[in-house]
Amino acid sequence: MKVSSFFTIACVLPLAAAFTKPIHTLTHINNKPSQNNLSPILFSTPNDDGLSEKFGGYTTKQRLREEVESPFRKVRLAFFSFSAASASVALYFSSLAAVKANIGGYSDAIPLDDALQSCAINAAGAIGFALLSVRELKIGAANLERIAKGGMLARLVVDPAVEEEGRKSLKDYRRASRVVIAAGGADYINRLCMSLCSDQLADENTLPEALAGVDIVVVPVLLGSDYKVMETTSAWRNAVPGENDRNFESTRADEVIAFPDGDLWNDYLKSDVETAQGQGFDVLDKGITITVKKNGRILRRATGLPPFGDFVGVMEVADGSRFGMPGDSEKYGGP
Repeated sequence: MKVSSFFTIACVLPLAAAFTKPIHTLTHINNKPSQNNLSPILFSTPNDDGLSEKFGGYTTKQRLREEVESPFRKVRLAFFSFSAASASVALYFSSLAAVKANIGGYSDAIPLDDALQSCAINAAGAIGFALLSVRELKIGAANLERIAKGGMLARLVVDPAVEEEGRKSLKDYRRASRVVIAAGGADYINRLCMSLCSDQLADENTLPEALAGVDIVVVPVLLGSDYKVMETTSAWRNAVPGENDRNFESTRADEVIAFPDGDLWNDYLKSDVETAQGQGFDVLDKGITITVKKNGRILRRATGLPPFGDFVGVMEVADGSRFGMPGDSEKYGGP
């Protein structure tokens, strides 16, 4: 087979992976207003847009997005794979030549030194290209995991503490607010509540107003002894102030508080809890925090109580909103 044929196959096969069997769905849309004025119901499940069918653990939409982000990954993978296979075949024949040269008596045998040199080159090529192929597979898998978790983050549902507001998904907060997820045990949630809803210093606690000023929403998440998400609202409302917590009122920070709702929270937090445990942290006592930027991407993951003071001082710069949110000229100035 000619060399050009390998490159033709390498270019055609990756493109074929992007095409899947079309899924025909019939959707009936009713544009008439509801007679009962019922509020929309949110579910922590992906929308059935024809691309949500899973294969290999990921949806078609997620795989297409990964290919868009890394359009030449499949080409590189095919090239490295074919090169590794070619080098392996060459290693087989060079090994036979080395055996013949070592035994002797063959008129067509090449010198042993040349045969061993060919074996070394072919072995290095086979191993090297194989490692490059494995590397591309691992990077692709990591990208798929990141994309899948980002999509799961957007579908998480919260119930704002302000009664007038209905349930929302975290996707609804994009461009409008930053979300700080703070998960831990009962004592951690109690300390978090006191930091926002009581006066712990000589002066008055103005953190809720300051956090609202920089568009931050805090989502406290109560974890049980099995690290499953438990009902958080009652734990927050029934928090017990300590000796240094003055003027406690659980509704004091309602403007910036939203409580988790739905079982999808367990799936999302599972990997973060396992990572923190693997690093030796006591998740229930110290807690974990996940800070989400306005564009929906993760700014940071950390342990302990959220550093609200740092958020108030530098958040506009830290998550890039001060420089990278088009359409916010009225707030930040500029063209």
